[in-house]
Amino acid sequence: MIAAQAALETRMLLRNGEQLLLTVVIPTLLLVLFSSVDVVDTGDGEAVDFLAPGILALAVMSTAFTGQAIATGFERRYGVLKRLAASPLPRWGLMTAKTASVLVTEVLQVLLVTSIALALGWDPQGSPLAVLLLLVLGTAAFSGLGLLMAGTLKAEATLAAANLVFLLLLVGGGVVVPLDKFPPGVQDVLALLPISALSGGLRDVLRDGASMPWADLGILTVWAVVGLTAAGRFFRWE
Repeated sequence: MIAAQAALETRMLLRNGEQLLLTVVIPTLLLVLFSSVDVVDTGDGEAVDFLAPGILALAVMSTAFTGQAIATGFERRYGVLKRLAASPLPRWGLMTAKTASVLVTEVLQVLLVTSIALALGWDPQGSPLAVLLLLVLGTAAFSGLGLLMAGTLKAEATLAAANLVFLLLLVGGGVVVPLDKFPPGVQDVLALLPISALSGGLRDVLRDGASMPWADLGILTVWAVVGLTAAGRFFRWE
């Protein structure tokens, strides 16, 4: 049942044009644009070496947080979640299916972004295990926050808030603009955000060859625990 629901969730996501724009087209365009045009000062080295890890983090956020929050919020509004909750599929099974759908979409995103970045001259370094841990914890953190938003706010409020957060974190999360471009006090706050920890950790590994970015992994773990616990506690099915 879970596998069937996960397959359905994945098909629905891939058929949604607005979701594809957010999860696939925008990250890809940002990678190509900022790697090809000198718009943002990304520091020493090739721009793609700075941008590729940040775009991977953005892809995770767009799917696990923004896309999932909006889709789940409207499913809740239209009574889809209420009906599914009354089906033989248990509620935890539905959440598991949604998580599996997010993971499948992210695999496709990572493959696409990586292929484009390599074509642009990206030379990734570091440990694949560290990258995997960062992506998994980042997915857990953003999924928890997305489900918390979808399960507590009205659908229209979720739509507006999720898109606003996406834009704010795109600018202030170290995705395309280095955090050192911000004032020192602001840098300390921004560094604690999940998108900053994910993009920074991926950059430490893939650009600088770090073995295991423990500080960033710790930040993501805290966000994941808090987000998933709060979502489980406060999520309303109708």
